[in-house]
Amino acid sequence: MPQIKLIAGLGNPGAEYAQTRHNAGFWFIDELARAWKTTLKEEKKFFGETAKAAAPGGDVWLLKPKTFMNRSGRAVAALASFYKIKPEEILVVHDELDIPSGRTRFKLGGGNGGHNGLKDIQAALGTPDFYRLRLGIGHPGDRNLVLGYVLNKPDAQSRQAIEEAVAKSLQGLPLVLSGAWEEAVRFFHSK
Repeated sequence: MPQIKLIAGLGNPGAEYAQTRHNAGFWFIDELARAWKTTLKEEKKFFGETAKAAAPGGDVWLLKPKTFMNRSGRAVAALASFYKIKPEEILVVHDELDIPSGRTRFKLGGGNGGHNGLKDIQAALGTPDFYRLRLGIGHPGDRNLVLGYVLNKPDAQSRQAIEEAVAKSLQGLPLVLSGAWEEAVRFFHSK
């Protein structure tokens, strides 16, 4: 039974992106670090900010890649390779256009849905078989508007919904860490 040893939250570095929808994965990692009373520190060899946290069942690495979204695989693969963490022991937390704001989904493997962060991680790991925690950000309704949509701040209502999804995800994380995959899917797929 694989156990999660690395949780990577995706986003873009820099103050200009900090509050954008595309950084929902960073928001999750920041809240998780706060909840676990650990501090992320820049680690150049892993191309990001990392922290090692004592979680129930063993240590878990937290990672916020400092590469841009489309190079997320560089950071994930560097840390995973160094600590001999297998793809099925990795949880990637990311924004998801195809899920309404405030909703969550959890799964193992699958496609990348055009998400450049996932695409790069799949390429760097050589497999799509890692866990994903998908934080819904909603869709602008027209694919030509997607880039501007993900790289802009959500309105107050959407921001609150995404923050509620992050809070819910923190509540459901123990199911993931304990390997209760079916219960985790039920939890994350419920309203």
